[in-house]
Amino acid sequence: MTMLLTALAAYLLGSIPFGIVMARLFGLGDLRAIGSGNIGATNVLRTGNKLAAFLTLLGDSGKGAAAVLIARALVEEQAAGIAALCAMLGHLYPVFLKFKGGKGVATFLGTLLALSFPVGLLACATWLITAVATRYSSLSALIAALLAPIYTAWLYHLHGAVLVLVLTGLIFFKHRENIARLRNGTETKIGAKGDKTA
Repeated sequence: MTMLLTALAAYLLGSIPFGIVMARLFGLGDLRAIGSGNIGATNVLRTGNKLAAFLTLLGDSGKGAAAVLIARALVEEQAAGIAALCAMLGHLYPVFLKFKGGKGVATFLGTLLALSFPVGLLACATWLITAVATRYSSLSALIAALLAPIYTAWLYHLHGAVLVLVLTGLIFFKHRENIARLRNGTETKIGAKGDKTA
């Protein structure tokens, strides 16, 4: 029962759509009708409001981290893993938005930072280095997600790596359209006119 309650609480926390909340607070309109229609920080940034985008990033990553840290503190380490997965599922399929959520990158990185801070730092650094080198937000997320299970096995433990591998699979599934565009060369770069990639 404790694990079930942990899973439900983490899912509901992950379901909070901070992008939608910030768009409304800052009077930016319906985020789902802007740019890519995604509810994440990248799409909030397309409105031109950097503060709203930053707060969205903070909220989306923070809810993943909070779910893990609270579960670990109140229950046990195993519950932290369950909370990480359920918080991710909440962001990807939020009950508050009829199960139509974001792509989960910020929440993914937040859960990694909470599960193992060194792993999270390496994943964030991977995203940043790839973004600077290629200017593809989606590719940066995919490479960071792909390497995250390896970082986890190295710096955390093998059971954690299995969990992170599942989270990586979710990231790849939600980025399947981006992957197709990367393959055919039509994915637009960060900051490019008409960017609708994330």
